[in-house]
Amino acid sequence: MGKVINALRNKPIRPMLMGTGERIRLILFGKEADKGLLFRLFLYVILIETAYLYLNPILYMVTTMVKGLQDLLDPSVNWIPRSLYWGHLSKAWTLLRYPVSFSVSFGLSIVASLFQLVACAMAGYAFARVAFPFKRFWFACLIFTFVIPPQVTVLPLILMYREVGWVDTYYPMIVPALFGHGLKGALYVIIYRQFFSILPKELEEAAKIDGASLYRVFFKVMLPIATPAIVVVFLFSFVWNWNDSYYPMMFLFKMQDVPLSIALTKATADLSTEEGQLFAKSLDMAKSFLAVMPPLILYLFSQRWFVEGVERTGLVE
Repeated sequence: MGKVINALRNKPIRPMLMGTGERIRLILFGKEADKGLLFRLFLYVILIETAYLYLNPILYMVTTMVKGLQDLLDPSVNWIPRSLYWGHLSKAWTLLRYPVSFSVSFGLSIVASLFQLVACAMAGYAFARVAFPFKRFWFACLIFTFVIPPQVTVLPLILMYREVGWVDTYYPMIVPALFGHGLKGALYVIIYRQFFSILPKELEEAAKIDGASLYRVFFKVMLPIATPAIVVVFLFSFVWNWNDSYYPMMFLFKMQDVPLSIALTKATADLSTEEGQLFAKSLDMAKSFLAVMPPLILYLFSQRWFVEGVERTGLVE
């Protein structure tokens, strides 16, 4: 009996005296502004609407590429086809020369990404932790290369690569990445600089006390703990190099084995017949599907590390 009395005494009095109206208000609005039911409903509506805006083109692409002749002629079929037709994918595979163009895109993207991953990490670490002459000036030059549009520099680059015989080769897409430049290279240096600048200096000081050189400190101490920044830079670099069609179009004039981004524009079907004109949209959707699937699969398997890396590198602050 005494325990029951003590329990009643210790129980908060306010919830017992709370009326029905107060409870409904707490459920709808919550004790804090972001805890109520109305706020959560508003948040879910915004998220669903945003997801629909991004997923709608992908869903339209997938449903259009599997429509057969009967579904295309039937105006009542808008999204869901009555039967799945895989002929457009097969024809797009042939037109794109998919094994060759996929290999070229994958090879260029993976090599450029790995080069930028290491070279930009070294540059970012130098800007974050190493003292050298005119450091602010060189960083301003780095920012300048980031903001200047590629259309301004492409003509001098074409003339320079023609002088050294690199036009119609893959060198213009690979060699700049080896030195931390290439596509969006300045952005990756800034990401690494932001990440290394927030790490504790005691890590380097302990390694230097043990006699480690600057390169040993970087490769043995700093680079292994930069996994979040490495994941972000690798994914950004891979996807941007995969989707880039501007530089390959400028430097690969006569090559037959081109990346997928160029093969998409070169692969044209016969539109002289009525059936060819009817299938043109579905065939374009099938070609686009084959081109975007590899980056989407890569992101699906690495999204957890990518989100963590974006948060830890300060990109969302």
